[in-house]
Amino acid sequence: MATASVAFKSREDHRKQLELEEARKAGLAPAEVDEDGKEINPHIPQYMSSAPWYLNAERPSLKHQRKWKSDPNYTKSWYDRGAKIFQADKYRKGACENCGAMTHDAKSCMERPRKKGAKWTSMHIAPDEKIETFELDYDGKRDRWNGYDASTYARVIERYEARDEARRKYLKEQQLEKLEEKNSKNNGEEDVSDEEDDDDALKVDEAKVDESKQMDFAKVEKRVRTTGGGSTGTVRNLRIREDTAKYLLNLDVDSAYYDPKTRSMREDPLPDADPNEKFYEGDNQYRMSGQALEFKQLNIHAWEAFDKGQDIHMQAAPSQAELLFRNYKVIKGKLKSKTKDSIMEKYGNAATEEEIPRELLLGQSEREVEYDRAGRVIKGMETSLPKSKYEEDVFINNHTSVWGSWWTDHQWGYKCCKQTIRNSYCTGAAGIEASEAATDLMKANIARKASSEDVPAPAEEKKLATWGTEVPEDLVLDEKLLSEALKKEDERRREERDERKRKYNVRWNDEVTPEEMEAYRMKKIHHDDPMKDFLD
Repeated sequence: MATASVAFKSREDHRKQLELEEARKAGLAPAEVDEDGKEINPHIPQYMSSAPWYLNAERPSLKHQRKWKSDPNYTKSWYDRGAKIFQADKYRKGACENCGAMTHDAKSCMERPRKKGAKWTSMHIAPDEKIETFELDYDGKRDRWNGYDASTYARVIERYEARDEARRKYLKEQQLEKLEEKNSKNNGEEDVSDEEDDDDALKVDEAKVDESKQMDFAKVEKRVRTTGGGSTGTVRNLRIREDTAKYLLNLDVDSAYYDPKTRSMREDPLPDADPNEKFYEGDNQYRMSGQALEFKQLNIHAWEAFDKGQDIHMQAAPSQAELLFRNYKVIKGKLKSKTKDSIMEKYGNAATEEEIPRELLLGQSEREVEYDRAGRVIKGMETSLPKSKYEEDVFINNHTSVWGSWWTDHQWGYKCCKQTIRNSYCTGAAGIEASEAATDLMKANIARKASSEDVPAPAEEKKLATWGTEVPEDLVLDEKLLSEALKKEDERRREERDERKRKYNVRWNDEVTPEEMEAYRMKKIHHDDPMKDFLD
C-alpha cells in the first residue's frame, strides 16, 4: 500500500491497517486511489509503494515510481500520413520526372509510371508530400502501436455488424416463408407427424436466430472488483475442478499407464471395481464404443477405396468420403438382401417351414463372457487388434516368412531361406545349406591365401650423414682439416654478427668437404639445448 508519511500508530491501528491490506488483496475492499484518481494495485510491495521522506507526499501516490521529468528534445508524435503541402501548376527543375513532385525522385516514385512523365507534359503535377523529421524517445521507438488510428477499427466493426444484420434478415425471411407455407395448407387430412416436423423446424430456426445467446454455455464469467485481481474476463470451463484426475484413480505403480504428454490412459485403471459405480473405464472404452467405431470404419473404407484406385482422401475431402461410405453401405445392403433372396428362392427357407431343434438353439461354447445387470460386458471380451492401411503377412516368391524377419551382418532378409535379396525366390533348407557351404569355402580360401603370402623383408635403416647423404663406410675425418674448418666457421659467424667486416670481393665456394660439414654441425646452436647460453 502506498503511504503518504510514516507516523506513529498504535497496535490496534496497525492491526486494522494489516486487515485492510489483506481485504484489498482478496478483493473484498476497494483499492486505494492516488492523487490522479487511479487505483493502486494492492499487491505492490511496500518498498516500491512507499514514497521517500524528502518528497513530503501528503496523499498516497505512485508518482515517485514514474518518470515525471520529460525531455523536451523527444516527442511522441507521428508522421502525418497523406498530408500535402504544395501543388505546382507546371514542372519544376529537380522534381520527379514521373509525377512532378519535389519531395522525391523518379526512382522512389510510388505513382503508376506514366506513358509520358510530367517532365515532358507539365500536366497533372502531383502535390508535394509533407516530410517530417523528429526524434523519438525510448518508449516511442519501441511502441508498436505508435501512429495507429483507433478510428479505423470502426470499419471492421461495421463490416461484422452488416454481416450479422444480413444473416438475421435472411433467417427471418426463411422463418416467414415457412409460416406462410404452413398457413397456405388447407388440407385437413395431413398427418400429425408432419405438423410436428414443421414445428420442430421452426423451433430450430428460432434457435438459429438467437444462437448468439446460447453460445456461452461452456463459459464462466469471472468478475474481480480490484485492479490487483484483474478485470472481467471469460474463462473456458474445460474440466470441473472437483473431478479426480486419471492418474489418481489408482496409485498402484503396476496399474494402467498414464501418458503425461497426451494426458491419456488407455487401459482401465480399476478393472476389478464394480462397473455400475465406475465413471471412467479408460480411453479405449471410448474408442471401442459409440461413434468412434463408425469413424474407424469410415477411415478403413477410405484407405481401401484409395488402394483400389478411387480419388478419395479422408483429410482432404471428409464430406466426400462420408458420402461415398454411405452409398457403399446402401449398395452393400441391397446386394446382401438380393443375394439372400436369390438363395432363399433357390433353396427355400427352412426357418419358416420347420422349427430349429432345441439342442441347436441352446448350443454351448467354451468361451466365457460375464455380463452385469445392465447388459454390459464385465470380462471375456478381448480387444481386437486395429487394422492397418498397409499390407501385412503377404508372402511372395514362395517364401513362408515376410521380408525383414531375418537379420545378419547388418542386412535384412527372409527367415525361411536366410536370403538377403528382396526379390529372390525362396530356396528353403537347401538354400541355407548351400549358403553355409559357400561361406565356409570362402573363409578357407582366404585363410590359405593369407598363409601362402611371403612376409616382406624389413627395410634396412640407412644412417644419413650430417650433410644429408649416406655415410660411407670408409669415412675418415682429418683432424688438421677439421680444426681449420672450425676456425673458418668462427670467422663466418663473426662476419654475420657485424656486416661491416664483410669484404666487397667475396667469393663463394659451393663445394663442401666432410670436415667443413662436421664443423658446421659442431658449431650449430640448438635452441632446445639447455646449455646453449654457455657456448662460446
